Amino acid sequence: MARGMDAVATARRATTADVVRAGLQGKRFRPGDYLLQGALLLTLIIALGVLIVLVGNVVAQGYTVFQQRGVDFLRTGNSTLPFNAGVKQALVGSIELMLFVIVFAIPLGVGAAVYLEEYAMDSRFTRFLTTNVRNLAGVPSIVFGILGLAIFVEFLRPITGGLTVISGGLTLAIVVLPIVIITASEALRAVPNSIREAGYGVGATRWEVIRSHVLPSAAPGIFTGTVLTLARAIGETAPLLLVGALLGFFSTGNAGFFQQLRGEYTSLPTIIFSWSSQPNTDFKHLAAAAIMVLLAVLLTMNAVAIILRNRYERKW
Repeated sequence: MARGMDAVATARRATTADVVRAGLQGKRFRPGDYLLQGALLLTLIIALGVLIVLVGNVVAQGYTVFQQRGVDFLRTGNSTLPFNAGVKQALVGSIELMLFVIVFAIPLGVGAAVYLEEYAMDSRFTRFLTTNVRNLAGVPSIVFGILGLAIFVEFLRPITGGLTVISGGLTLAIVVLPIVIITASEALRAVPNSIREAGYGVGATRWEVIRSHVLPSAAPGIFTGTVLTLARAIGETAPLLLVGALLGFFSTGNAGFFQQLRGEYTSLPTIIFSWSSQPNTDFKHLAAAAIMVLLAVLLTMNAVAIILRNRYERKW
């Protein structure tokens, strides 16, 4: 009887394979499929064309600034005179803000993702938290700016100093925190359960399995989320305008690093916004040069994250 059942199962598998093979060989010409592929290819070409035109226009305008001033454009601060204005203060401010994002948003986001995916039970409360995190990722950044103004600037003024780099950095950290949680959760969810079971099988505790197996396996996805996080944070302007980013000239004097954290600041996006709104065409060229600097900083951070991601992919 067993042999008869095996013969029936083999016949069914053969019949299914024959049907699939015959369907593939006898596939008819469907114009709709080719029209859809052509439409998708056309949208890709249009998107790349628009990107090339925009980047080319920015480079064409900004190159003249670097040609005339060279690295002096990177070493001078903001000024009301276009031939004296530079991006040093904005560049330093953006780097300081990114440090707050790296120190606060990424560890907190990854920790929250580990709790939700590895420790929390599948309950109504957990699903409620997950739903709200995903909703927060779609909230306009200006709303987080209002939140930062109320909490970090006003309520925590004795700690942050008010309209300072600390307030701006913490505001950016909460802007991108939902993105970190979502991307890290997806990376952890993509790790096969067999890796966890292998760790438990040799007597490892849950934390040992997470630390030694799950997190290293999910590291490429987490680094990809880090790239998205930094790209979102470094381009934000609206929340920073609410929490103290300056558009005009200011001087930090001889203040040290920690003193600057409690002082006035600006960033590359805000300085680009300020220069691009000026009627003087010289400021338009300065804005294009600042965009080139912003792209260079963003590509550098992305390159570091991609190198780290590829390293873990080769290791695991």
